[in-house]
Amino acid sequence: VKIPITNTKGESSVALVRRLAQAGVKLNVTALLPLDQVRDVSAALAGGPSAFVSVFAGRIADTGVDPLPLMAAALEILKMYPHLELIWASPRELLNIVQADEIGCHIVTVTTDILKKLALLGKDLHDYSLETVKMFHQDAVKSGFVL
Repeated sequence: VKIPITNTKGESSVALVRRLAQAGVKLNVTALLPLDQVRDVSAALAGGPSAFVSVFAGRIADTGVDPLPLMAAALEILKMYPHLELIWASPRELLNIVQADEIGCHIVTVTTDILKKLALLGKDLHDYSLETVKMFHQDAVKSGFVL
C-alpha cells in the first residue's frame, strides 16, 4: 500500500503507517523530503514487514539543495532497519542514477526520458561536443540561415 507522508492538510501519516506496519501490511511510504520524515517513518515501519521509504530527491534538487548528502544520510538511517529499502524518487537527470548507485541506494524510479539517455554514460566529451556543434549547425540550416 502506498501512503504519502502527510495528508493534504499537512497532518502526519506516521501513526497510520505504524498501525498498518504492525498489522503486517507491506508499505511504500512516499513523498518524503527532509531527514526527520525518514527517521519517523523508519521507526514506524520498524516492527512490520519489508517496506519502502520513498524520498523525492528530484524535488529536493528543485529547491537548490544537493540531494546526495541527504540521500546518503537516509541510507545510514535505514541501516538500522534491514527490512526497509530506500527509493531515490523523481530523479531529474541521468547523473542522479549514477549518484544513487554510488551511494548504494536500493531503488531508483526513472522516467522514459532519462532511460533514453543511458547510451550517453561514459560518452567521450570531445565527441559529444562535436555532435552538439553539428546539431546547432543543422538547426540553423533548417531555420533557413545561410552559413
